[in-house]
Amino acid sequence: MRFLRRGRDLACREMVELVTDYLEGALDARDRERFERHLRGCEGCTAYLEQMRLTLRLAGRLEPEAIDPAFRDRLVEAFQGWAEGR
Repeated sequence: MRFLRRGRDLACREMVELVTDYLEGALDARDRERFERHLRGCEGCTAYLEQMRLTLRLAGRLEPEAIDPAFRDRLVEAFQGWAEGR
């Protein structure tokens, strides 16, 4: 998995990095327990997880044609910039 220091609790930043794996059921049992333990004590990460669930549920209902081409281009540009660290 992604953690070098397995003996400690997860930080919020690590939670954000793992949320997709968590939602897809891809975390091993130990990391899943650490993830859920963090959720029990962090309202911010719990809210973030729920936002991600809602986003995925809503995005799954969108048809590609329903997104304005100019808006789609802006989204792609934003994600590319984010991925490249801009």
